[in-house]
Parts: sequence; C-alpha cells; structure tokens
Amino acid sequence: MVTMENEAGMSVPFITGPAAMGLHALSERYLGTLDGRHCYCAEVGESGLPEGAALHGLRYLFEHLDKKLHRVAMRAVHLIEWDKNERFCGRCGHATNNKMEMNAKECPRCRHVTFPRISPAVIVLVEKEGKLLLARASRFAEEMYSVLAGFVEPGETLEETVRREIEEEVGIKVWNIRYFGSQPWPFPDSLMIGFTAEYESGELKIDGSEIERAAWFDPEALPLIPGKISIARELIDWFVERKPV
Repeated sequence: MVTMENEAGMSVPFITGPAAMGLHALSERYLGTLDGRHCYCAEVGESGLPEGAALHGLRYLFEHLDKKLHRVAMRAVHLIEWDKNERFCGRCGHATNNKMEMNAKECPRCRHVTFPRISPAVIVLVEKEGKLLLARASRFAEEMYSVLAGFVEPGETLEETVRREIEEEVGIKVWNIRYFGSQPWPFPDSLMIGFTAEYESGELKIDGSEIERAAWFDPEALPLIPGKISIARELIDWFVERKPV
C-alpha cells in the first residue's frame, strides 16, 4: 500500500487517481466510502514513487493507520489479488470483463460470472483447567506459537471443522464450542471465524506435518504470540484478561 510520510507521521494520499502520483494503474476497484469519501484501490506498475511516498504491507500498517482505514486497506488487498487471479474465465478460458454494478467478473463468451473468492477458516482457543492450548506450525517465525486454525471443508459445519481440525492436528477432543468473532484476513482471501472450546479428552499428539509443537500454557507464562493485527491475538488476550486476580 502506498502511503505518504513526513515529520507529522503517516497518511494515505487523497488523490483523484494513481496518475496524480505519476503511477500507471493496471486495474482499479471501487471500495465504497469512508467518512463520506469515495475510496478506490489500484494495482500499479513498477514505476518510481514520488518524494515522500513509501510502500508498506498490511501487517506493518496496522500499527500506523487508523483502524477503519486499515480495514479498507485489507479489503483493497483482497480485491486486487482476486482481480489478478480472475482475468480469464475458469470455464472456457476467455478474458473476463468487470461487471460495473458489483464486484464480479463476467465472461463475454459463456456468460459465466465469478465473485471474489472468500475462504472460510476456523480459529480456536482451547482451554483446560485455566491453561490455553498453543501450537507452533512449521510455517511460523522462530519460536512463535498461536491458537489452532484450519480451513472449512465442503459439507462441514463450522463446529464440525473445529472438532476435526483440533483432533487432526493435536489429537484431542473438544466440547462447548462457542462463537467468538470473525475477521477478514486477505492473505490472500480468508475469513477467519473465531471460536472458544473446552478440552474434553485425549492426550496431545501432534500431527508432525503442519504442527511441530503444542502445549498447555499458563496465561502468565506465554511464549512469543501473534501481533495485535490478528484475531488469534484477540482470542489470547481475551483469555488472559479473564484470569482471576
């Protein structure tokens, strides 16, 4: 995302379009309004940025942008990625056209219509006797632990996904599954659906594929955990705040 930076801090440029900054737009998408302003996103070519401008990823910007503006940025990243991946019809291979009245693409040859892909995934905080279950996945940064998560499979309810993912990854059964909240997660196109659950039975036994280590942690002795941009951190913070004084 392009931002403007000066001694006063960081901001998003208010411009009529990428050309105003000397940038060439490969594609553009309307994002809706924020505080009465119309918002757009664009994929730009590899050209130099004007003085005072910089490029940053969503994780970095979370600590520097207003929360509402960051949500718009997340929507922008999701739509730009979808736009790049759906330029040709998945049914007949013809180049697609944008539908003007909605975020959708239509094939002019076979009339197949596609919408932005959203991949639902559950993310679960499991508790047992005042401790929470955290695991380290092979893809994580060194020593990072988090709550467990996994994608929903066709034909599953969200609760079934929670039970299956927990049992597949760490070998235990859970119960008392409760909805916590949700978060768009455009890396590249997920919707994270948060739950809490309680330990029911079994011993921890990691799958050895996705999960490298897993253990029960006391809220006062946590390992390195995800940053505040993620619903994973929201779940962990919620659990820690509930601990009796």
